[in-house]
Amino acid sequence: MLHDIAPKQYHVEFAKKEPGDDAVCFVFNGPEILEKMVDDTLLPPTYGELKEKVQKSIYLFAIDQTAYYLTDLRETDIPDGYEWWAVRNAPEHRAQDLHFAEYTAYQLYVWYRDNQFCGRCGTRTEADGTLRMLRCPHCGNMIFPRITPAIMVAVTHEDKILVTRYQGRTYKGYTLIAGFVEIGETAEETVRREVMEEVGLRISQVKYYKSQPWGIDGDLMLGYFAKLDGSGEIDLDRQELAQAAWLRRDELDDQTIRYQYSLASDLVEAFRRGENE
Repeated sequence: MLHDIAPKQYHVEFAKKEPGDDAVCFVFNGPEILEKMVDDTLLPPTYGELKEKVQKSIYLFAIDQTAYYLTDLRETDIPDGYEWWAVRNAPEHRAQDLHFAEYTAYQLYVWYRDNQFCGRCGTRTEADGTLRMLRCPHCGNMIFPRITPAIMVAVTHEDKILVTRYQGRTYKGYTLIAGFVEIGETAEETVRREVMEEVGLRISQVKYYKSQPWGIDGDLMLGYFAKLDGSGEIDLDRQELAQAAWLRRDELDDQTIRYQYSLASDLVEAFRRGENE
């Protein structure tokens, strides 16, 4: 999955330090990131390339010895060779560890962008010096990065797995049933509710599989397997889904879920190999 970058190590510990010339700078413009194509690989700029244009840089995290910063530029002109690329697109042109770093940095970029003012009293917030937190100097409100729990479930029946396609989304490939955990719910209750709401099926034997941080949407995805309990006739929620279908193991391949770094792809592959039994 996207965060499986071993043997490289992700270091998320908070620090307040200035960037060196070899630090990697993430510059975002909404859902776009500043990068250039080098030998068929997209690369962000280093601090050394940008330092004459930098207005502010915030330390984010490190992977091995490489430090990553969220950077604002002083000027609107972008450096030669660089252009804006959609963060969600072109995974085939991004190294996995860098792609993970981009998604995680984007999550923090959105948090900083959306919390410039206190939601309690409206005062401009300030960065804390010891924690990854924004603090209101007027009322003391403490604002930490938002992480939203969501479930994804592979519903199976004998040698078949239920796959779906979203309604009205840019991504048109197969995925699995997913949804956000609501107030007062356990993740397992969310699994049962989402399956009933989206495809009208009853399930049993809900079993946790693994989790995945998904920074592009600010989610922590919790993956589950579940067995069909009763009829497999689908009652589709067409506001959420364009299609739902049962596929046999022999109808699956490594392109069934097109985004190969995703929890959905990992769940499907685990089922294809019989690892959920």
